[in-house]
Amino acid sequence: MRYIFIVTLFLLAGFVNTTNAQDDLFRKAQGRFSGMGVGQGGSDTIGHRTGLEDSITIRFRFLDTSRLREFDSVLYDFTQKIPIPWHHFTLGNFGNASHSILFSPETKAGWDHGFHAFDIYNLTANDARFYNTTRPYSELNYLLGSRSEQMIRLMHTQNLRPNWNMAFEYRLINSPGFFQNQNTNHNNYRFTSWYKSKNLRYQNFIVVVGNKLQSGENGGIQDDSYLSRDSVEAGYDERSNIPTRLGPDQVGNRNFFSTSIATGSFYTNASYMMRQQYDIGQKDSIVVNDTTVIPLFYPRLRLEHTIALNTYHYRFRDTFGDSAYYKEMYGITLPGNRDTFFLRDKWRELTNDFSIYTFPDAKNPQQFLKLGASFQSLQGTFDSGYINVVSNAKDYYNFFAHGEYRNRTRNQKWDIEALGNFYVTGFNAGDYNAYISLQRLISKQIGYLELGFQNTNRTPSYVFNTNSSFYIDTAASPIDFKKENITTLFASFIQPKLKLKLSGKYFLVTNYAYYKSLFEVDQASSLFNLLQVSAEKIFKIGGNWNWKTWVILQQRVGDGPVNVPLLSTRNQVGYDGTLGFKNLRISFGAEMRYFTAYKAPVYSPLIGQFVYQDNENIELRRPDISGYLHFRIKSFSAYVRAENLNTLDPATGGFTKNNIPNFNYPYPGLQIRVGVFWSFVN
Repeated sequence: MRYIFIVTLFLLAGFVNTTNAQDDLFRKAQGRFSGMGVGQGGSDTIGHRTGLEDSITIRFRFLDTSRLREFDSVLYDFTQKIPIPWHHFTLGNFGNASHSILFSPETKAGWDHGFHAFDIYNLTANDARFYNTTRPYSELNYLLGSRSEQMIRLMHTQNLRPNWNMAFEYRLINSPGFFQNQNTNHNNYRFTSWYKSKNLRYQNFIVVVGNKLQSGENGGIQDDSYLSRDSVEAGYDERSNIPTRLGPDQVGNRNFFSTSIATGSFYTNASYMMRQQYDIGQKDSIVVNDTTVIPLFYPRLRLEHTIALNTYHYRFRDTFGDSAYYKEMYGITLPGNRDTFFLRDKWRELTNDFSIYTFPDAKNPQQFLKLGASFQSLQGTFDSGYINVVSNAKDYYNFFAHGEYRNRTRNQKWDIEALGNFYVTGFNAGDYNAYISLQRLISKQIGYLELGFQNTNRTPSYVFNTNSSFYIDTAASPIDFKKENITTLFASFIQPKLKLKLSGKYFLVTNYAYYKSLFEVDQASSLFNLLQVSAEKIFKIGGNWNWKTWVILQQRVGDGPVNVPLLSTRNQVGYDGTLGFKNLRISFGAEMRYFTAYKAPVYSPLIGQFVYQDNENIELRRPDISGYLHFRIKSFSAYVRAENLNTLDPATGGFTKNNIPNFNYPYPGLQIRVGVFWSFVN
């Protein structure tokens, strides 16, 4: 049945090619140039591919900006196709909890649930795309990897009317994994609607998002020695035989239609948002000929109302609880009459916002001043399966004011963005966030410069609150947490002709809330600083051969509960070109990823958090090495990759020298991935 389904997908694949851009710093930094790809010709606007009958103009925008964007056509970067940035490491399987080796503290003021280990797999309302297209457009993506790893993505968008677009997106990630009890099954969907009245005064945006994330939690393998040559000879060359700390002895289910996770994290969230805008301003028009007149409208005042309902459901469940493990690692004694253990936090968030915009320059909608106020209602329910309390509920509210100023000058030399919010009253009273960014095109020869500042004063995430089911610290006197304060100074310089980007961030942090063990919470009272400097560059080796490099240096100053690797780097050496064929774009070569030894955080499966430790270093045995072949022919793209080549053991000929980027959570051996991505214009 599984093979019939795969063949069917290939037959249907005439519908799609993904263009889901990720956080590649070359493209994201300015949003003004996307031609950093080598041998590919920059942005892809999908036009005149097989003749006028198949032409299409399609652009999109995000919710909080009116700037229309085009698809990114960079071929060499596989992180565009899967939702794992290169600087993230997982617990060994596609879909498991992930952690960035870059210091990236939470800088969101106000209420926060505190569960972020699976954020990269979520679709959100903030990154929803609102399209405008002249023809119906569809995408179908299918990725197949070793051990039946699969990812399916479907997307369709079309203008129901010239002034009304709708889009739907669905994604499935399913991976049994190489080790026991690490199987994953993630389902995501997102629906968007963008309507604009014929007189251009009224706009309506609707976003519906749902994410159902299921990930097995095995607590890591019982001992790293099982990865040694002696253990291989003893039968552990089949990694699914290695015993793990949590869960039963079973291999992951390879049927993505039916996933059974006995021990794992189950995170479900949904968002329902509607935004309405009404503009007051002046009408105009362009007369094309005697029968064609294009209406124009220049807003001077905009009234906006946004209502958003978000639900969050976070659960950890172990149906085969090992009493000895819970007692030793967490100090928890399971009830004698059962071995099932679970924790659950459930939230309902309703936010109403009203805002007013003014546009100083009638003919520049990219310049505006926005002022608004929001009322937020919060309802939390907390439940635990190992204590006597059946259920505990809390109700909170917040009232906060916010403002924003943006200006992208008409000569496109300046980008100014300043925004802030302040929580006036409620559960998070006193929280605030202030942000300003200045971007300047110095000249086409010199490039772009950006300078910025951000300061956030925030209540620690709710998982540090004793009401949370995931607060299992047994300390007699709970900590009275103070507000965290995080200041960030940042700058970047981009030179498109040299294909170079330099950037830096300087963090100043006080009252940093963290976990000092698998379950104990703490707060750093002293100030500490952290410097983060990065460089990205494409070097031309000769002909169409190139060396692409990403280098990040980080250094903490002061006694803070944060450890980061001094050096993190990613490099690609390969060919980017056409091989002399008109419709072919191809990129092939080798890719390497590496970070220096550092005291990496430990993952706590019960609470779904990466926790601080300062005793033992994590060091890669060898750099992660992959071989890749990516190519595109018109609307068809394919990605063929052999990953973790570094695990080869010359003595045995097997791929058993596993890297361990997180304690007790090794990466797999050789992993083959084949992805096909098609786009289709109806």
